[in-house]
This record gives sequence, structure tokens and C-alpha cells, in this order.
Amino acid sequence: MLAAERREHLLALLARAGKIVAKDVAADLGISEDSVRRDLRDLAAEGLCQRVYGGALPASPAVVDYDARRVVAPEGKRKVAAVAAALVRPGGSLILDGGTTALAVARALPQELTCTVITHSPTIATALIDHPGAELFLLGGRVFKHSAVTCGAAAVEAAQNVSAELCLLGVTGVHPEAGLTTADADEAAMKRALAARAADTYILASCEKIGTASPYRVLPWEKITGLITDADPHDTVVGRLRALGVKTLTAE
Repeated sequence: MLAAERREHLLALLARAGKIVAKDVAADLGISEDSVRRDLRDLAAEGLCQRVYGGALPASPAVVDYDARRVVAPEGKRKVAAVAAALVRPGGSLILDGGTTALAVARALPQELTCTVITHSPTIATALIDHPGAELFLLGGRVFKHSAVTCGAAAVEAAQNVSAELCLLGVTGVHPEAGLTTADADEAAMKRALAARAADTYILASCEKIGTASPYRVLPWEKITGLITDADPHDTVVGRLRALGVKTLTAE
């Protein structure tokens, strides 16, 4: 089988099965595992898969820069945001992560709602400046421009001095085996710091993130309260998440 044919085979398998096990592919095609791993390295370099131990998983489309993410699945993000915003009770406190879905949540908070919003995103804070009932706390630190958020040691330390009833957290990948992932190690650490300061943590995950993975793990499933997604409730991956005990709120 030519390299181009192997590439098409791998991409088709990834789309169909949601993962690639290198040793199984090598056995099926009668080639070496080294050849499969080489092909996977090439695909990963093009952003077409996320390499993991023993093979590969679908790569998340949400790892592009902030401006590019604005146009990815805007309707799905709006649906997820509407469900998430409804979880914020009057007079309640909310830790709101950065990112385009979190921005949609900020915009979905009712104007009559009184609440406290803690965020490490200047973009989120700006979006809520004119909200009459939202008291804002902006956590400082090094600005990670890719996602328009603060992170690093100073931001993590600031997060350790706040607390809230609810944390709404964004990730770039949601996969039953890889877990909740994102593309930057410091950002993953900041997300963990934020989640640790809330009584309940829900993950914001529009459907393009379901079944995909990024390099850095954020949280294990047992550390979250639930997942908010607009993915089809009958989706195979969503079913596997429920089998793991993950509470799923469907955004319609």
C-alpha cells in the first residue's frame, strides 16, 4: 500500500472508529508499527490527528487562535451558553473561564441578574462592563494571547484566593479515553486552579469538541459536576461518557 493510500486509510479509520491503535493497523495492513507511527506523525504535523500513546485520536478544531475560533460553531456555542447561563442563580457567584463559548455565556446572562463573576479573561470582563447587576473580579497574571486569558504562577496564585458556587470551564477536547484536554500546559494548570475554587464545575463543550483530544489533560471526569453540550444525545461518544457516569446537559 502506497503512503497516500495508507494516509487515506488512517483518516477513514479515525473518522469511523474515533481512534487509531498503531499495532492493530500494522497487523491489518501487514506493515511495521514504525511505518504507522511515521504516518501518524505526518498527519499530526498537519493538524489532522492528535498522537497519543499507542496511536492517535481525532484532533480538536478548537486549538486555532482566538480570532479564528470566533467563527467555529457559533450556533452550538450559543446553545451551550444558554444552558450554562441558566445555572447561575440570582445573587450567586460564578468563575467564568475564557474562550469564545465563555464569551457567549457572558452575553447570555440576563440583564436583570445580580451575580458576582470572577474571570481571568479581559475579554469576558469587557463584555460584562455594561451589565448592571454583575460585580466583576478580574484575575491578573501573564496574558496568554492565543486564548486572551491570564495564566502562569501569578494568575494561579490569584485564583487560590477566590471561591464561588459555580465554575464554567472551557476545554478544546472531550474524549472518553483522553478525558478533558486543552492545547497549552499553563492554560490547563490555570483551568485546574479555577475549578478547584468552585463547589460545582461544568464543562462547556460545543459538539465539534466531542470525541477529540488535545495534548494536555485538564481534569479527570470525577472532578467535574457535568458536561454541557449541543451534541446529539444519541451520539456514540456521548453515550460512552454517560456510561462513565458523566452527567450531561443537552443544549437544544
